[in-house]
Amino acid sequence: MAKRISYQAAFKGKVALEALRESKTLSDLSQEYKIHAAQISKWKTQAVQGISQLFEDGRKKKKSAPDVDIEALYAQLGKLQSQLEFLKKKTGMADS
Repeated sequence: MAKRISYQAAFKGKVALEALRESKTLSDLSQEYKIHAAQISKWKTQAVQGISQLFEDGRKKKKSAPDVDIEALYAQLGKLQSQLEFLKKKTGMADS
C-alpha cells in the first residue's frame, strides 16, 4: 500500500497560487509538481474560501451568539423542578 505524503502549507500555497493564476493548465501543474489534478483543485478551492480571513481586522472582537440548545436547557430545567418537588414531598417540606 502506498504511503501518504503530507505537504507543507507553503508548498500547498505555492501550488494553489499557480492554479489561481491560470497561466498553466491543471494537467501541466500536475505533471510539474507530481500531484494529482484533483488535489490541486482541492487546494485551489481551499485557498479561495480562506482568502477572506486574510483581510479580517484582528483588532475587532467578533460578536457571536453562544451555541446554546434552548430546548435541552428547558428539558433540564423541567427535570430539576420535578426532582425538587419530589424531594420536598419526601421530606415533608411541600407547600400545601
